Amino acid sequence: MERLPGFRDFYPEPLPSRDAGWSADVRHYIFDTWRSVARRYGFREYDGPPLEPLELYTTKSGDELVGQMFNFTDKGEREVALRPEMTPTLARMVAAHARNYKKPIKWFAIPQLFRYERPSKGRFREHFQFNADIFGETDPAADAELIALLIDSLRALKLTAADFVIRLSSRNAWHEFFERGMRGAEHGTEQEYEFYQIIDKLEREEPAQSDSKLKALGFSLDAVNEFIAAAKPTAELDVILNNLAARGLGEFVKIDYNVIRGLAYYTGAVFEAFDKKGEFRAIAGGGRYDNLVKIISGGKVELPGLGFGMGDVVLTELLNARGLLPALNTRLDAFCLIEDEDLRLASLKLVQDLRESGLTADYSFVPSRPEKQFKRALELNAAFIVKLERTSNGEFALKVKNLKTREERVVDTARVAAFLLADK
Repeated sequence: MERLPGFRDFYPEPLPSRDAGWSADVRHYIFDTWRSVARRYGFREYDGPPLEPLELYTTKSGDELVGQMFNFTDKGEREVALRPEMTPTLARMVAAHARNYKKPIKWFAIPQLFRYERPSKGRFREHFQFNADIFGETDPAADAELIALLIDSLRALKLTAADFVIRLSSRNAWHEFFERGMRGAEHGTEQEYEFYQIIDKLEREEPAQSDSKLKALGFSLDAVNEFIAAAKPTAELDVILNNLAARGLGEFVKIDYNVIRGLAYYTGAVFEAFDKKGEFRAIAGGGRYDNLVKIISGGKVELPGLGFGMGDVVLTELLNARGLLPALNTRLDAFCLIEDEDLRLASLKLVQDLRESGLTADYSFVPSRPEKQFKRALELNAAFIVKLERTSNGEFALKVKNLKTREERVVDTARVAAFLLADK
């Protein structure tokens, strides 16, 4: 039976096939790195339900996103959806308990997200995503902190300034450009959002098509391109750039007004991370969304927010292409060889003691030839073989063999865990 289109299997280790990048070992490596860096920055981990009311997403983005979601009516006649993104869930959670937390709130999560889209390079119908968000701070220093976290998360995976760049932009700058272009003409938020959608697709659409859409709103592609080329930072972007430069991270960031972010709720600085060779989709993206909590809470809670999301699909493909996925061979600390079945119960106690000491230990479930057990130890990449024997006076003797040096020693059973731990 085949798996569903757009979904992935995660075998323990990378396999020599088209699924080579999708393994639980690789996933744990990336997740552990994300968690480690986020905690260094003082972020705390949270999570929420994978199934939410459909209204949570339509309130924020309208009905047009429904076609991109896994949504259905549940047995309680509720309209629900598998979460396509994490930010609305987070905004709901923060709105419900904002008074319980000192500000600023700095949280992160690694949810699995679902979108009913056509699978393509760098995009599946599910993916895991590193989300980091800050609530309760309007100063651009918070934006710089978030971008620094994104940069360091990529650097921790051995990517360098030669591999990626953060393209920094501002919804405020584009809002001012839009207002100047309208010259006081009456317009609504729908018209401005339509303008943002055109800008968001500039690099993916033919210039003639973009120009036609812009002219329908009273703008020209030449004027837009001139604004982008000038790349003049706003006051908020200047603060962010200086903040990052002070950390020694200035080389990772550049002003690029091609970036505007397609989601309607962004209100300030926005940014995306791209590989410098241009081989992949955006690695990550985010920005400021000061009105989202207010929208989600129906106006009851007003709390500024900002955040980013970094998916595992493009990131894994990039690390694989750059040869930066580490060797993830698992290593067993000890394999217990049972040659004498009369010693099986005593050997099980030995295995249990090793495991309780924090060591990884395994053994053969059923009686088998010593050479077969030895082969299994090698297959499991065991560092040591441990073997109980009974001496002539009826006491236990424990032999420990180092499979790398082939050296064998007799070790006191009470000290074997300490002996093996000293070698780790």
